[in-house]
Amino acid sequence: MTARPPWIVAPGPVAAGLRIGLLGGSFDPAHDGHLYISRIALKALKLDYVWWLVSPGNPLKPMPDSLPVRLTRARNVARDRRILVTDVEARMGTRFTVDSLAALQKRFTQVDFVWLMGSDNLAQFSRWRRWQQIVARAPIAVVRRPGSVLASLHAPLARRIGVSRRLGPAPSLVVLDGPRSMESSTRLRELALGAAAEAVLNLVP
Repeated sequence: MTARPPWIVAPGPVAAGLRIGLLGGSFDPAHDGHLYISRIALKALKLDYVWWLVSPGNPLKPMPDSLPVRLTRARNVARDRRILVTDVEARMGTRFTVDSLAALQKRFTQVDFVWLMGSDNLAQFSRWRRWQQIVARAPIAVVRRPGSVLASLHAPLARRIGVSRRLGPAPSLVVLDGPRSMESSTRLRELALGAAAEAVLNLVP
């Protein structure tokens, strides 16, 4: 059973009828791909805001940099007043999406939340803890990313509920398209590690 959420301050405006997209992840580091997903969703779904839920840690990925470092980087990337970067998961004490979503819906009952993700995450969505409950709680919008544009056709989520033309109440799944962004946190971490290794080699006489 999900614990009663603590009394947390909202990352931004909350009011009846607002439609807010939730983009979760470790953001290690945040990059233009996250910004791309958010802006496509803001326009296509007529969202009022997108909250970037910078997680304390992703169970499916290696241990990330510290939360304050990742929050600072994410805020430097966001560059849009409608995109709000938050550590709300750490403040609520939740680690898994299903628990974070349930806690946010209990805390901000007047808001309509939409879960956002790239198609690369859709391919592994069935590995997320209690993913069927996530589907039942909030509509999901997927933005196509390079290398996973066909994920919507084969993912268990798509086979379970189908892909809709328009986003409706949960369970509902839409796939959004736009100019493809090649950036990913994994790729940026690899580049950073490569640059660090090269710097070390340059110091060796």
